[in-house]
Amino acid sequence: MYDVLDLYEEDYDPKRPIICLDEKPKQLIEDKRKPIPMKPGSPEKYDYEYTRNGVANIFIAVEFKAGKRVTQVTQRRTMTDFARFMKLLVIDEYSETEVVRVVTDNLNIHKEKSFYETFSEDEAEKILEKIEFHYTPKHASWLNAAEIEISVMDEECTDRRIGDIGMLTNEVDAWTKRKNENKKKINWKFTKKIANEKMSKYYVS
Repeated sequence: MYDVLDLYEEDYDPKRPIICLDEKPKQLIEDKRKPIPMKPGSPEKYDYEYTRNGVANIFIAVEFKAGKRVTQVTQRRTMTDFARFMKLLVIDEYSETEVVRVVTDNLNIHKEKSFYETFSEDEAEKILEKIEFHYTPKHASWLNAAEIEISVMDEECTDRRIGDIGMLTNEVDAWTKRKNENKKKINWKFTKKIANEKMSKYYVS
């Protein structure tokens, strides 16, 4: 916990950005009947029946001190999907940085093995030398600021019926573009001092 909170309390350093990463499964649901659009004095009307079209995955990485996020919609959430997203993140989006410090949970795909399973050894090492992983404690994924960003994305974009992965990709891309243009940041307030005040009685000396 302190490792993550120490990172969050650091001053912003564009050469060593702190990136919080998480994933969200999204069930693809299509209306069986076309909704009736809203009009003055009448809300949108849609039928309760729907068709399930499988599940997609949304990767989200947020640099909350800079108000920047990177997202990608994938069909699955495998080691290969994770490694490819991380390559997009550190090689394409953050090519000018010295190192990208990534806060994430302990999911089994969030490991160096994913890169060696996906890329050649040389390419895997090239990517990994740009990454410094910081893991949240087990049962404390709420320390990952990406969970806040996912909640915002749900509220503003994804918490509704979306029928196919193409539409989901377009919607998430448009949401990401708008948030980045506005440089929306997260005001993280849970500090080490607050953690000590709230949790010190559970510590074992």
